[in-house]
Amino acid sequence: MTSPGTPDLTARERQVLEAVIQSYVETAEPAASRTLSRRFGLGVSPATIRNTMSDLEEKGFLFHPHTSAGRVPTDRAYRVYVDSLLALDPVSGDAERRLNEELAAGGRSAIESILRKAAQSLGVLTQELGVALGPRLDAARLQRIELVKLASDRMLMVLALERAVARSIYIEVPVDIADDALGVVGAVLNERLAGLSLKEIRDTLAARLRDATANGTAAELLNIFLEEGEQYFADAMKPDAASVMLGQPSVLAEHPEFASSEGMRQLLAFTETPQHIADVLRARKDHPGITITIGNEHADPRLERFTIVTAEYHVGTLAGVIGVIGPTRMPYRKVISLVAHTSRLVSDLL
Repeated sequence: MTSPGTPDLTARERQVLEAVIQSYVETAEPAASRTLSRRFGLGVSPATIRNTMSDLEEKGFLFHPHTSAGRVPTDRAYRVYVDSLLALDPVSGDAERRLNEELAAGGRSAIESILRKAAQSLGVLTQELGVALGPRLDAARLQRIELVKLASDRMLMVLALERAVARSIYIEVPVDIADDALGVVGAVLNERLAGLSLKEIRDTLAARLRDATANGTAAELLNIFLEEGEQYFADAMKPDAASVMLGQPSVLAEHPEFASSEGMRQLLAFTETPQHIADVLRARKDHPGITITIGNEHADPRLERFTIVTAEYHVGTLAGVIGVIGPTRMPYRKVISLVAHTSRLVSDLL
């Protein structure tokens, strides 16, 4: 978790702030001093709680929604909460069993299948939108290349990578390539590139193919790889929209934050653009442990009503991201524990 710095709050202010957040997360209603006094046994009078809440409001941690007597946490309050106040809930036995059963049901199946199940299970258990991003492929090692002719001017390069990952790249060719030329060039590529990572191939492809020889259209095809092959392998490393696995976006529609037509519009605009979600998740790579961004901390203003909680999972040399997206009023103690547990479980299973 990253923090812009822990503010100077008194012990009472921290206690009241935590109570306000817990109350608002549980009820979605602004927290009033008398309610906090009854529910949390803070050991001080409602008047003292009310004065403390006023101080927190002046410091930017609470605000009045409309004319309500209660207060609501700001994004800054949630940040202090997740960085220095909350104690994580342990994953319940039922939740742990459900995750284990769902993810293990398919055995050691393809990565995509396991990630899809993990995203769906996280969504159900947290009542947020479960998300997972397939592993970034720059470190993925090539096992085999197959070239497939699709038309006189088009072919498909299929890359079989480690851990049963595959990528396909469409290639435009300026000449009609003979079928036997595909086999010749495919053999050259496999001999010189198999066992290397995609990044190594992209960075050294021209040097590895420079002294390769062939005849006829095979020579022309080799020349295409010499001139443009680096871009083909750069494209193969990029996660696309299909690498994003989502749970059920409909669970977010049940939150009161999205009950209005404007709230629903924002929700749909975000969840119906998987490429945008892929870009957001990809920017969270290489962050150990849990990563949390809240409301206006997001660079994209379209995410100002959302919190994203993610963790990296690892598959050998590969790594990806798994987590949840929900409103800033989120049960952080439960969500963070479940995301951390699921990332470990996915890593172990894969």
